[in-house]
Amino acid sequence: MIAQLSAALIALAAPAEDDFDPTTISEVDALQCRLDVPSYNGFAFAITGEEQIARKRGWRKVDSGNPMLDEYELPSPIRIGSWSTRRIAFSSSGIVAILDVADPAVVAKGEGIANALDADAMYRDLGIAMPAGGFRKFLGQKVVVDKTVPATADDPFGSHVTIARSISNVTTLPGKTLYGCSYRMELLDKNGKPL
Repeated sequence: MIAQLSAALIALAAPAEDDFDPTTISEVDALQCRLDVPSYNGFAFAITGEEQIARKRGWRKVDSGNPMLDEYELPSPIRIGSWSTRRIAFSSSGIVAILDVADPAVVAKGEGIANALDADAMYRDLGIAMPAGGFRKFLGQKVVVDKTVPATADDPFGSHVTIARSISNVTTLPGKTLYGCSYRMELLDKNGKPL
């Protein structure tokens, strides 16, 4: 069963085409949610993997002080919608452009994305006052793809794929907005339950 599960995970996460070349993928396409999950995974693994995409494209690794983000400075700016940046970062499930926009709500409004965190309510529920001029967390997303493929008689494992536009901020990057895409794939058992 473990070997079957491992084979299913590898098959789902790997690009379908044998001639897939992660070096042909653009970081802009990844940021704009234009990839499928296997293609994104192939690209993300190749950043510092055998293909050395970061080195070959002249990306400079930046120590952001955030262990959840692998940040890079690009040799030239890229355009993401109406924004331009030379900084991108990879998280465990996606890629973000680091924009010089202090208030993520400005970017989110154009995408129709609301903040899923109500800071005022959180402070109210905790019974404490909101810090004056303090950091206001923003975390929002809009699902672009939500697809479930059930298990079949030929394949005992199904999958659930979610690709979402994400907009957020973090205290380790003050005055910045993180704008990008998350790519998630979950393996399902024969009953459609996550493994």
